[in-house]
Amino acid sequence: MPQMSPLSWWMLFIYFIILLLMFSIMNYYIFFYSTPKSSSIMGIKIKSMNWKW
Repeated sequence: MPQMSPLSWWMLFIYFIILLLMFSIMNYYIFFYSTPKSSSIMGIKIKSMNWKW
């Protein structure tokens, strides 16, 4: 029935929007950032900046 075609397109649009949102949310929460270790932070030496005017 051609009268039902706009409804079909609307449902496909909603379906793909939901699919895109679910995929984006899953990618956001699956990716783990590696936190720097405290020993590597302690190994960094900071030079003092003494200005001599």
